[in-house]
Amino acid sequence: MTFGIDPSEILHVSAKTGFGVDGVLQEIVRRIPPPPGRISAPLRALLFDSFFDHYRGVIMLLSIESGVLKKGDRIMSIHTSKKYEILDIGVMHPGETPTGSLRAGQVGYIVCNMKDPTEAHIGDTFHLVGKPMEPLIGFLPNKPMVFAGVFPFDTSEFPRLEESIKRLTLTDRSVTVQRESSTALGQGCRLGFLGTLHMDVFRQRLEDEYDANVLITAPTVPYKVIYRNGTESVIRNPTEFPDHGDPKVVEIQEPYVKGTIIVPQEYVGGMMELCSEHRGEDFSDIRYLDSSTASARVLLECRLPLGEIVTDFFEKLKGRSSGFASFDYEEDGYERSSVHKMTFLLNNSPVDALAMIVHQSAHESVGRNWALKLKEVIPRQVFEVPIQAVVKGKVVARETISAMRKDVTAGLYGGHFERKASVIKDQYSVMTEMASS
Repeated sequence: MTFGIDPSEILHVSAKTGFGVDGVLQEIVRRIPPPPGRISAPLRALLFDSFFDHYRGVIMLLSIESGVLKKGDRIMSIHTSKKYEILDIGVMHPGETPTGSLRAGQVGYIVCNMKDPTEAHIGDTFHLVGKPMEPLIGFLPNKPMVFAGVFPFDTSEFPRLEESIKRLTLTDRSVTVQRESSTALGQGCRLGFLGTLHMDVFRQRLEDEYDANVLITAPTVPYKVIYRNGTESVIRNPTEFPDHGDPKVVEIQEPYVKGTIIVPQEYVGGMMELCSEHRGEDFSDIRYLDSSTASARVLLECRLPLGEIVTDFFEKLKGRSSGFASFDYEEDGYERSSVHKMTFLLNNSPVDALAMIVHQSAHESVGRNWALKLKEVIPRQVFEVPIQAVVKGKVVARETISAMRKDVTAGLYGGHFERKASVIKDQYSVMTEMASS
């Protein structure tokens, strides 16, 4: 079996020539059972998607599990307990086609004068007012797994940036937004995304559609902190991460994913080495997908920490496979891990926006790489600026931005060397006073 699919169940269809198209419709009827709901039963409808219209408000897409929903009915949300009146109802065929009612087994749209998109919770259950029902189960809303801070380059542009983010989230409900303040970068927003690609697309839309110049911090993943009193909390911001040696903390867990890589057989060794470098483990499933020996493809599965693949893992994957590898992953729970908070000191002052969570095995390498990057982008000052990466109270990496120094000896001609040295010493003492003030 390939990808867990029985070859005998695969349909041979060509959309180009039309071959086998009639068989698809027949197989849909044969393989997919009819909806189990009854029209005579009380109404229960599942909200599985929504979008925003500037003139009609929130338009919700519902799956009618039982009963009948008609135009003019009053419905109630189980999650928010708010009531709405149906102003328009219909099916997507493929655009909005009013039908006046939706019955059990149908999927369609409703307009109910909902103005706030945050009231439409994916997975919510609706019922008729005065006829309460139990909520439907088995549908999970989108859960953000990658978080990053978004700050404007100019702090005065924050209100405009916040309004742009709100407008974008009207059409992308999977993004979570929370205000954030940084002593170095000012006001900003902490955004949650489904993945790194989702984050890149959102940033690109901000720049293209709203002409926003933004600074995005290093992406992080949610960590779970277990306390001695039996409680636990999920940390999404590195600044909230507990300090090393906190007596209240029992253990810290990080999220893991089950990754699947499909790659030509000649690159399998490089892929396994890449996964091992990123703390990959449990290479449980390695199998060939093709019988051809010339260009056989191999499916490789392993467990990886989510924090290891949100930065540069995908770029390395494409580089080592000459672009032939494809990568996919799914959640695989949390596991105890030795991770710590790394903070950066610029001129002996901590910068909270640069804080990150790093595994114990990568303290020195990550600290050294980031210190070198900061040295390249931070402009030189008239005084020396040290850059320090600190973990568990110890400096694991340091770089120094040398001071801009005026050539004060340019006007000195001839004379003894001690004359120039004295002038340079005086200049150094003045710069030291400036740095300490």
